[in-house]
Amino acid sequence: MATKKKTPAPAAPSCPVCQGSGEVSRTVHVGRKRRAVGEQTGLCLNCLGSGEAPTA
Repeated sequence: MATKKKTPAPAAPSCPVCQGSGEVSRTVHVGRKRRAVGEQTGLCLNCLGSGEAPTA
């Protein structure tokens, strides 16, 4: 009897916000006038760092 070939599971689409990296850059503000001084990376709140597009 021949063995059945398993088809690979379809790849999950990447998150549109972070493009699949799981991290996003945010501007850092300081001082009373909220002057922008740089950027820092943080967890993507859309996919919670998984890099996959949320379902639902």
